[in-house]
Amino acid sequence: MVDWGREAFLFTASIVYAALGAVLLLIAYKLFDAVTPFDLNKLICEENNTAAAIAVGAFLIAVALIIAAAIHS
Repeated sequence: MVDWGREAFLFTASIVYAALGAVLLLIAYKLFDAVTPFDLNKLICEENNTAAAIAVGAFLIAVALIIAAAIHS
């Protein structure tokens, strides 16, 4: 028999954790952008700087792994 109350709780918790992870990832990106001596958005979007995009992507993957591990434990 399916316990719908528990299923609803788990679904809601998953949504909340996903939103929390996205917010933390956005905050980390903004901090990374503030610490670097140049505007990452301008470099990536306007100047098509592949190296900057790879650096930001690697940073976001690393932070996402840390956030996921922290939320999961």
